[in-house]
Amino acid sequence: MIDGPSDAIWDDGEWISWEWINHQLHKQELRERYPNAPLELILVFEELVANAADYKSITGRYLPIFGELGELFAEITFGINRHKPRAQGSDGRLGNDFIEIKTITPEKKSQEVRVKRQGNFNKLLVVNISEDFDFEARIIDRKEMSSGNGKTATVKWSSMKGKHTDRSR
Repeated sequence: MIDGPSDAIWDDGEWISWEWINHQLHKQELRERYPNAPLELILVFEELVANAADYKSITGRYLPIFGELGELFAEITFGINRHKPRAQGSDGRLGNDFIEIKTITPEKKSQEVRVKRQGNFNKLLVVNISEDFDFEARIIDRKEMSSGNGKTATVKWSSMKGKHTDRSR
């Protein structure tokens, strides 16, 4: 219900609510922040993050959805086309590159990820989610990963100097 100028502005013969105007501005900001993704997917991501943060503040526990949040953040931020769930070898494609996505969660004690060497990927994208649900991502070429003989490679967040981006709440 619009009661007048405190709730809306009169334009072209009708009242336009400040709530509607602010919502349009918010959607515009999201499109600018994530130009590689459909607005509907961005809004779902924002809502999932807000719900996970609310759940944590109410219960003191984290929802077990960090892997999906990390992959979704990578998708909307970099424009990655993700493979179908449980696809072997990599998580998606970015142009001609196969991308493996790993997430560092707030619960994790070390700032590193382990990656299977046998995977079919040529870029590694790591998403780091803070206790405050701030997101940061870094992407490196596979050849920058440490060499070794084991089945997995360990990649430290601090050693990743590749392209990065962030999202603060």
